[in-house]
Amino acid sequence: MADKPRRPAVDWLVYLAVRVAVCFIQALPTPAALAFAGLLARLAYRFDKRHRRVADENLTFAFPELSAAERDRLIRGCYRHFCTMIVEIAVLPRKLRVENWRTFGSLVGGNHILAALIDDRPALIVTAHFGNWEFAGYALGALGFRTHAIARVLDNPHLEGFLKKFRERTGQQILDKNTDYDLICDVLRAGGKIATLGDQDAGNKGAFIDFFGRPASAHKAVALLAMEFDAKMIVVGVPRVRDGRHWYYHIHCEDVIDPREYRDRGDAVKAITQRYHDALARMIRRHPEQYFWLHRRWKSQPVKRGKKI
Repeated sequence: MADKPRRPAVDWLVYLAVRVAVCFIQALPTPAALAFAGLLARLAYRFDKRHRRVADENLTFAFPELSAAERDRLIRGCYRHFCTMIVEIAVLPRKLRVENWRTFGSLVGGNHILAALIDDRPALIVTAHFGNWEFAGYALGALGFRTHAIARVLDNPHLEGFLKKFRERTGQQILDKNTDYDLICDVLRAGGKIATLGDQDAGNKGAFIDFFGRPASAHKAVALLAMEFDAKMIVVGVPRVRDGRHWYYHIHCEDVIDPREYRDRGDAVKAITQRYHDALARMIRRHPEQYFWLHRRWKSQPVKRGKKI
């Protein structure tokens, strides 16, 4: 099916609304901005029934021991977290600087992260729609580390330009997941460092692994790139560990995966993919309200083959 044609006037109006909202948030004192995020979360929870149902289904599989009331509290927390994240991203350029980054975050397992960043060997930084993944790339860039991130280009060209300008403000370079494959290979071949979200549904052609006790389709490209370019994989999460006048994040290294350990295994791609999903799941279990349960992570399921007669 062909994509629907874009409506330039609508794209422009949406972009204008977002810019006005960002200016409004940036003008607020931090406590008021966080209170505004709470209001947005309550409104989103009330009116976004479709994603609320998706989240409840996901949590029913991921945490079968939870009651309906406990799942509902987690879903409310999920909306609150991601609305707060939007506010934080809006004000981050005005608050985070090289000299004050410790006010907002710290490295946990930093020896592994820093070793990968300064090594001549290429590295893949694998994370998920968890915590504030945008904070990590922004902060590392502010500290002078040259990194790249794989992302999907937004359909609205004005919003895409605005978001890309934010992401690249401190030196991080954004690579289009659909059109920049050759550039991704060039970066890794030169020993570069690339961050990617590893928790996206890959359809029926993906590698089916276990994620929270349920089959999930995962892109094979992450493991394939690690093996082809001998790139270490650093599995990272960025959970919020403290709220208040200044939010505070841990840039946390959960696992380091060396593809050399899987060189002689016929199931190397699936084994590596399963291992980094296990690491992501461990982090999410510690802060379940900070995972994006609203998306259909388990949309694709293995095809059930009929029995031969």
